[in-house]
Amino acid sequence: MTEAAEEQQLGARRRRGPFVPGDQVQLTDPKGRMHSLVLTQGRSFHTHRGSIPHDALIGEPEGSVVESSGGTRYLALRPLLPDFVLSMPRGATVVYPKDTAQVVGQADVFDGARVVEAGAGSGALTCALLQAVGTTGRLTSFERRPDFAEVARRNVEQFFGGPHPAWRLVVADAAEGLAAPPGEPPPADSAAPEDADSPGHVDRVVLDMLAPWECVGPAAAALVPGGVLCCYVATVPQLSRVVERIRAYGSFTEPSSWESVLRTWHVEGLAVRPDHRMVGHTGFLVTARRLAPGVTAPPRRRRPAKGAQQEPPGQGAWDPAHQP
Repeated sequence: MTEAAEEQQLGARRRRGPFVPGDQVQLTDPKGRMHSLVLTQGRSFHTHRGSIPHDALIGEPEGSVVESSGGTRYLALRPLLPDFVLSMPRGATVVYPKDTAQVVGQADVFDGARVVEAGAGSGALTCALLQAVGTTGRLTSFERRPDFAEVARRNVEQFFGGPHPAWRLVVADAAEGLAAPPGEPPPADSAAPEDADSPGHVDRVVLDMLAPWECVGPAAAALVPGGVLCCYVATVPQLSRVVERIRAYGSFTEPSSWESVLRTWHVEGLAVRPDHRMVGHTGFLVTARRLAPGVTAPPRRRRPAKGAQQEPPGQGAWDPAHQP
């Protein structure tokens, strides 16, 4: 398949134009409840408010309204990636859309980039990374658990309508895969070509795993100078340990750490106020840039808080290796 044909299959054809068989459609009822289906000729979608024949949607433009046999009207749209992520089958916990946007944006994942992801989880972050690298880039996703890898594969192929030409899913440990020397075949069960993601030829490394500090060294070996390491962790001890490991390794710039909080607003006439519910803490993000080989970054000039590096008298020294 030519590059133009791949782009037509994975991009514009599936994201615009009238509904066709095989399209994913999101139906929204008057109360804002959403239902997802895949259009198939001759089939019907059934709810407690009546049925809707798929043929009533096929050929209609996106943004149409259809009526069920019970008289309820539904708005029909193709699901956006955030909609798909929040409703897709899960193995591991998904990375929420507010965090995937931060990863793609803050790590500067660009069209044509060579990216390594560990682990694949349920495929939510994978889909966002594949949209960013496009058909000219390359994404290699490492996942230790075969059951999670299969869930991720099914979700990615469902969202893109088939296998993505830029994606390689490797059932193996990420540290071993990142450390593989150039020209050697990747770990067992890998679908990657022999020259994929050899050390010094990766633009971005994204670590979404329990112990990302274990992969800091292999990530440094794989990243090109100026490449970005991005870590997603859920807890404060994980955040502390991965930041200290990046600092201690010495081949990166000073790591940046943050979290994003999403609060929607109720806007109706003069009643404008924050919604009562919000998406609060989901995880922390850490990014750092790879330095040129043999280069040590100038020390950051800052005044540490009292007690930041030493415990008060009578208490044992804090050892990040003893943290969970």
